[in-house]
Amino acid sequence: MADSMSTLPQVPALLGSGVAGLDEVLGGGFTEHRLYLIEGTPGTGKTTIALQFLIEGAKRGESVLYVTLSETSDELMGVARSHGWSLEDIHVREMLPTQDSLQPDEQYTMFHPSEVELSETTLKILKDVELLQPSRVVFDSLSELRLLAGSSLRYRRQILALKQFLAGRRCTVILLDDMTTSDHDLQVQSISHAVLRLEQINSDYGAARRRLMVLKYRGQEFRGGFHDYRIGRGGLQVFPRLVSAEHGRAFVPVRIGSGIEPLDLLLGGGIEKGTSTLIVGAPGTGKSSLAVQFAVAAASRGERSALFIFDESINTLLTRCAGLGMDLKGHVDSGLVQIRQVDPGELSPGELVHAIREVVACDGVSIVLVDSLNGYLNAMPDERFLIVQLHELLTFLSQAGVATLLVGAQHGLIGVNMQSPVDASYLADAVVLMRYYEAEGEVRQAISVLKKRGGKHERTIRAFSMGDEGLQVGEPLRHYRGVLTGVPIPLDSA
Repeated sequence: MADSMSTLPQVPALLGSGVAGLDEVLGGGFTEHRLYLIEGTPGTGKTTIALQFLIEGAKRGESVLYVTLSETSDELMGVARSHGWSLEDIHVREMLPTQDSLQPDEQYTMFHPSEVELSETTLKILKDVELLQPSRVVFDSLSELRLLAGSSLRYRRQILALKQFLAGRRCTVILLDDMTTSDHDLQVQSISHAVLRLEQINSDYGAARRRLMVLKYRGQEFRGGFHDYRIGRGGLQVFPRLVSAEHGRAFVPVRIGSGIEPLDLLLGGGIEKGTSTLIVGAPGTGKSSLAVQFAVAAASRGERSALFIFDESINTLLTRCAGLGMDLKGHVDSGLVQIRQVDPGELSPGELVHAIREVVACDGVSIVLVDSLNGYLNAMPDERFLIVQLHELLTFLSQAGVATLLVGAQHGLIGVNMQSPVDASYLADAVVLMRYYEAEGEVRQAISVLKKRGGKHERTIRAFSMGDEGLQVGEPLRHYRGVLTGVPIPLDSA
């Protein structure tokens, strides 16, 4: 039995990519001694990700080699300096045409240039590999090799020869392709162990959005689909697509009170951990203030909350809460409440989900507030994908035992035909409706609970107001009929 176990093939080790979040997408990293292809148009970060891969190897004491056929060493040094890196532990080899090649005497007359230049380039590469014995090698870029080869047959044979040679020297190789040819080349994809594609999406307004996809990875489970990533000082950071099924854990369902007794009665005792509550209504009805009230009440009990706000600045929120008697700033200063202002023109949806995952995993928050869904919608390129991603996010937060509060602003002020830009009511476990109505020459506010899964709640419509003394939830409006129409009729006059 022991002999049969010893004959089983060993599983190749996985090499860290050096890129935050990428190893999670790849299922652990790059399988060593294999050839990989990273393709993308200019500006998608291919050089950056390749340098991070080599720097990670250099940190581990490995010999690493960067072969450049398109950029000079000075240009690579400029890229490294912009990220605060040093390339002193990376062997950089330039395979660029010299200035002498522009002289008439240096032009080939008997042989085609590809026959001479490709052979010379290949010999230099092989010599460097034999001399340096690198464990990690990067070729930048394939478009230059393709031009040097002259024909697709010669190009494919050259890539196959390089693959066999480097595999025999136990090298892990990354080939970069800038996809500048008119016809997309599938030849290298077919012989690569894995293929990563980087994309850049330029919207009509806001920063460019970047995302990557693993097209194939032989013998390795990886996370499919698109994953947002950002390029900043320090390199490239990937935000893996959220899969809620991977994050389930046991928790004790506990009710979270708002600190306002009539509101808790309306909600059947409060909101529960592991549930999501959608607060909808016209602008100015008190949706955000109501949501923040739960965070302030939780902080007074020593629990942590995280607020992600799209529609107002942090200073405005703190000032408004202070005017309502909420000590939100004190809880922010103590660290019990975190506030992050989200710019939908700059922050990708994947990065937002990553930030929410971070506060849940690292800070142990019990309440997450997203204000508002309208701003979240503006961060998404397509409403269909918003619903799918929102479903994954709410499921993840539910399985983590976090109470989620979502704020949604409706179009219009008064009436029964109020419209929401995105219908997320069926995703939420509870829906709280805020309404304006007219009575006795005044515009007043009302609050009601339309649904709540897994628990009883009041069916009444209660009066609601905001003032110096905070949020006030009054008695049920039993003396009116048609409050939700905005123009109710007193029952004594009906």
